[in-house]
Amino acid sequence: MKLPRLSRAAFERHLPILTWSRSYTRDTLTSDVVAAVIVTIMLIPQSLAYALLAGLPPEMGLYASILPLVAYAIFGTSRALAVGPVAVVSLMTAAAVGNLGLQSPAEYAAAAITLAFISGVMLTLMGVLRLGFLANFLSHPVIAGFITASGVLIATSQLKHIFGISAHGHALPEIISSLMASQHLTNPITLFIGLSTVAFLFWVRKGLKPLLLGLGLKPRLADILAKAGPVGAVAVTTLAVWIFDLENKGVAIVGEVPMGLPPLTAPSLNPELWGQLFMSAVLISIIGFVESVSVAQTLAAKKRQRITPDQELVGLGTSNIAAAMTGGYPVTGGFARSVVNFDAGAETPAAGAFTAIGILLAALLLTPLLYFLPKATLAATIIVAVLSLVDFSILKRAWGYSVVDFAAVAATIVLTLGVGVEMGVSAGVVLSVGLFLYKTSRPHVAEVGLVPGTQHFRNILRHEVLTDPFIVSLRIDESLYFANARYLEDYVYNRIACDEPIRHVILMCSAVNEIDMSALESLEAINTRLQDLGISLHLSEVKGPVMDRLKRSHFLDELSGQVFLSQYDAMRSLSNSPHIDRAN
Repeated sequence: MKLPRLSRAAFERHLPILTWSRSYTRDTLTSDVVAAVIVTIMLIPQSLAYALLAGLPPEMGLYASILPLVAYAIFGTSRALAVGPVAVVSLMTAAAVGNLGLQSPAEYAAAAITLAFISGVMLTLMGVLRLGFLANFLSHPVIAGFITASGVLIATSQLKHIFGISAHGHALPEIISSLMASQHLTNPITLFIGLSTVAFLFWVRKGLKPLLLGLGLKPRLADILAKAGPVGAVAVTTLAVWIFDLENKGVAIVGEVPMGLPPLTAPSLNPELWGQLFMSAVLISIIGFVESVSVAQTLAAKKRQRITPDQELVGLGTSNIAAAMTGGYPVTGGFARSVVNFDAGAETPAAGAFTAIGILLAALLLTPLLYFLPKATLAATIIVAVLSLVDFSILKRAWGYSVVDFAAVAATIVLTLGVGVEMGVSAGVVLSVGLFLYKTSRPHVAEVGLVPGTQHFRNILRHEVLTDPFIVSLRIDESLYFANARYLEDYVYNRIACDEPIRHVILMCSAVNEIDMSALESLEAINTRLQDLGISLHLSEVKGPVMDRLKRSHFLDELSGQVFLSQYDAMRSLSNSPHIDRAN
């Protein structure tokens, strides 16, 4: 038996590196290397900080920023997306693994590695099966609400490191209560380091680059130095702890960070652990994919490029598998570092691979220098990074546009803050699907009439139109399926329950893209009911695919009326009103 041969196009579709590598030039290499340098400088403190947020050893943040970037460079389709640890996924990892009640740090790390593996396998399978559309079930307002609430939750959770106290909890009331109970134990030196670092980093974001440009530096160099601001904060505070022996004065430090290559690791095969982590992995996969794709699409559009969502699933999936195999934890595409990567001039995914080399060199050479790094500095880095995600204006925009969307956003924010991140994102998924079902279960149905002098039909409540007292024309502005089939029945029955001499009901189907089995049965019931009343049921402007499916049923044979190509044809054929005939 001969095996099927894969074409070059198939290889390139599944291995995007084969596409962009063909046209790789020296200029492209220069652009990618410069972007990699800038992103590496930014990513080193972020990786350490996000590992701290996830409750993991700081080196796991570095490990999650090496091989996953190489995997994405091979399998990903975005030319600018920068993969690695991010704030929201780190918080979700902390919540997922923290709920297991593990006592040993080694068990905690093993659970995080297993979580990355499960998420990676799940994303890869979704990509292979072309299930990227599932992410569309999360509405943008709900995602925005979840990210805003997560930003507040993350920033609040890091206050314990800023104050130098112990606190716990996965929900805002728990964290605040714990902080209040321990606030009398605040370490003044730690507080000074934390607050001064926060102030410095906020200033760096807005004020350092203009200052450097004012001093005569070239824009590219000024940009690199501005991005290096967090590294400067790390260096200064680390030196201060070492010189003044602040460790013995109560300042919490990172401590020993293992030096060397990322270890080869493997996920746990314990079925009980997999069962406990499965739902968390699903949520992390969905949130990570939605965040990555939205960023990737935005950046690709700026250069008239395109990404392939299903292949992005494979890219993110293999990245997470790579993280699990090298001592990391779940990763995804980060908004801030991807924008930095794009602005720095990254031309291909190779920039991510070069960034991985930079992080690897840091893991090999710089980790001993991190021993005296205060945790307050990392906490400040997290706070400044996540506060850019907080956008409560989504509440105002949602309220002004749709009360239903506002309710979904508000519920997501309240549940995320009040109960925890997993409940918040679960509620977001349920609310997104629920909103869709609610909106489509009550479709807009307009009674329409003929606009004088035209062949167009519009809502009789909005326009001056011509109608026939013997005809009811209803335009259905939604596909018909199980959730709204009964609603249509009730609407038609309520409309004909009047004193008017109705002889014909026309369902204008120009906006109907599908009619499922439940809706078909409802149409059959409407047809029978109207026929008993001496009223004919007609259809107009039925789309081809819908008509093809109707022809496979007995409905058209039993239809009491006709199927018209256009609503105008239906009115001209059925109306006895002279003003309709003379309208055109």
